[in-house]
Amino acid sequence: MAQYAVIQTGGKQYRVAEGDVIEVERLPGEKGDELALDRVLLIQELTETIVGAPTVADAKVNTVILGQVRGRKINGFKFKPKNNYKRAFGHRQELTRLRVTSISR
Repeated sequence: MAQYAVIQTGGKQYRVAEGDVIEVERLPGEKGDELALDRVLLIQELTETIVGAPTVADAKVNTVILGQVRGRKINGFKFKPKNNYKRAFGHRQELTRLRVTSISR
């Protein structure tokens, strides 16, 4: 049984263990759907570490979708001096909340 794994999704890397709840870039699916993430970069077990090149062959992290959520609001501001140019904007990232159920290889 794996202790933890490093996965890649949405251009980011996450360190996960069984039972963890993570928020990743929006993935397709509804609440309650099962999802297998196969871009596993590293698995740390009790006695050994398996590093992929670039991924670990036949490794999967099984997850359950807890919901589709939106992240916190990011406020931005553009300004050019002496030109009377000011623009404010906001952004909220679409996220998927996942619970890790198992790590297998």
